[in-house]
Amino acid sequence: MTMATTIFWICASALIYLYFGYPLLVWIVASIHPRPVRRRETLPDVSILLVARDEAPVIGRRIENLLALDYPGRHLELLIGSDGSTDSTVEIARRYRGRGVRVVGFRNCRGKAAVLNDLAGMARGEILLLADARQRFDPGVVQALVAPFEDPGVGAVSGELILSEYPEERAVGAGAGFYWRYEKRIRRSESRIDSTVGATGAIYAIRRRLFEAIPPDTILDDVLIPMRISRRGFRVLFEPEARAWDQVPETPRQEFARKTRTIAGNFQLFARERWLLNPRRNRLWFQTMSHKLLRLASPFLGAAMIGSTAVRAPGSAFFSAMLVAEVTFVTTALVGRRLRGSFRSAPARASLLAVPYFFCLLNWATVVGLVRYLGGRQSAAWEKAFAGDGPPGDARSAGPSRGPSPHPASRRSA
Repeated sequence: MTMATTIFWICASALIYLYFGYPLLVWIVASIHPRPVRRRETLPDVSILLVARDEAPVIGRRIENLLALDYPGRHLELLIGSDGSTDSTVEIARRYRGRGVRVVGFRNCRGKAAVLNDLAGMARGEILLLADARQRFDPGVVQALVAPFEDPGVGAVSGELILSEYPEERAVGAGAGFYWRYEKRIRRSESRIDSTVGATGAIYAIRRRLFEAIPPDTILDDVLIPMRISRRGFRVLFEPEARAWDQVPETPRQEFARKTRTIAGNFQLFARERWLLNPRRNRLWFQTMSHKLLRLASPFLGAAMIGSTAVRAPGSAFFSAMLVAEVTFVTTALVGRRLRGSFRSAPARASLLAVPYFFCLLNWATVVGLVRYLGGRQSAAWEKAFAGDGPPGDARSAGPSRGPSPHPASRRSA
């Protein structure tokens, strides 16, 4: 067997396991040996922590949404931290002080992690519910999130973020929607076995006594906080009955920038939290390697597989066919990019082109995310969103931003 053949089979096997084998494996294990959770309708005191910067256009609607939650007001606290906002975010939020909303206007912009550390220290609730400014919660979300905490082995519970489509079908929207549904199925299976690897940043709750202050420059609080909780022996669950609503990204630039930031955050996580790589210290080591770390290697595995296929294609019917398949996949992705936003009357074509296009978009975002992390160019501070469409050359915010961006950058972990 030649070196090129060996490289091909190693890379192909790793990618097949990553995208098909691992999801199938955890689904089978969850179906055969699910780990039950004791739950009961209960009314612990809950503090909702919301960090915002320059969210004047949406903060009022968001507060109204949170105040309308189906949970007794005497057991619910709403804490809003403004991270150096320069618009009227603080003024608008303070209009709700008469309805029990506590607003803390921090003068300097320090990043979401630093504000979360401060808000957690001020909170009075037994449960901390972390939220963002742009999503919308279902009325019953708090009760759905707190019910599993009746089980003393549960330390964190992640809700389900549901992405709604724009009226006009777009390749990036269809691809993001497909990917997110795929991701949630994996998390549901992991949760039934033991724990998910991280949480959905837009909607997750933790026991306040388990909160540990995180470094102020942390990019992915929604992975670091839950993983530290799991390290202490507690479960991190996925609760599909706790629903938040958001929109799929309107442009490839927005999704690329969000994903680049998330992936840079994953590189930061593994570089700093070395215990994640140690099976003796990380009880979720197998899930972490399969679900998180291997994904970071995906573009390099893919490139090596294509290169080895090209080397072996001359004189080999099998490798020639594989090369044709690989070129067809990439070509389909390029067609999807060129025709993005033109699927209004052809949703079937959008579905056909969206997955290859979005897959390639994510893999290129992984490469850019690595470069940004290694170069120290991915800040945890808030940045302004990109506008427009087309292939991005940089990543956008580390959090919610001005403009029509449909996603706070950190709110769906990779």
